[in-house]
Amino acid sequence: MPQARQTSIDPREVERFSALAAEWWNPNGKFRPLHRFNPVRLAYIRDHVAAHFGRDPRGTKPFDGLRILDIGCGGGLLCEPMARLGAEIVGADASETNIEVARLHAAESGVNIDYRATLAETLADEGEKFDVILNMEVVEHVADVDYFIEKCGEMLKPGGLMFVATINRTTKAWGLAIIGAEYVLRWLPRGTHQYEKLVRPAELEKALEQAGLSIKEKTGVVYNPLADRWQRSKDMDVNYMVLAEKP
Repeated sequence: MPQARQTSIDPREVERFSALAAEWWNPNGKFRPLHRFNPVRLAYIRDHVAAHFGRDPRGTKPFDGLRILDIGCGGGLLCEPMARLGAEIVGADASETNIEVARLHAAESGVNIDYRATLAETLADEGEKFDVILNMEVVEHVADVDYFIEKCGEMLKPGGLMFVATINRTTKAWGLAIIGAEYVLRWLPRGTHQYEKLVRPAELEKALEQAGLSIKEKTGVVYNPLADRWQRSKDMDVNYMVLAEKP
């Protein structure tokens, strides 16, 4: 009997996000939190990539010549800005439905993006290589974090950067990101996050280091209700981002 191939995918998570695919580009719909979150993570990515590769972050096409992977790209909320910054961007997602939504929106927007309904391990096994990998709000939905990060690390070129954004596994995160965001404020559909699948910074850093990457920086991201926007913070108790480099 053939041995089952290891996979990082949780089929239940794919099914959940596929059912929401049509909502991806509605700024006031079920993915409103991601639309609100986008400016802070885009600025973080733009500034660090530009500094690392010696580019002008305010230039017209600062990512020109860089090959970027957005793994777990969903409807393409990060892919399209990356394309406009000049990157050669591959958007990968396990959901065929999400990819179709992303392709349609990219065509309507007139941006060129290589969208693929595929897995991180498949891309890695095919020998794909990237200067930058965006791993944003994905690790809390995969079946095996260590394996997923390992396969992503295989695809990063020496000197390349990986950005990871996720939610900490703390009581505070349970109260704010799950009970508050899903049940009280209804920012997200109920069941979007499972507490036991949230990832602590130490766990993520260990996985990145085991994949051969070194941690360059980490930052918290908090919501400012007075300004109605997300901003970087020293508080990593709930949302946080980690930047790692492949030597």
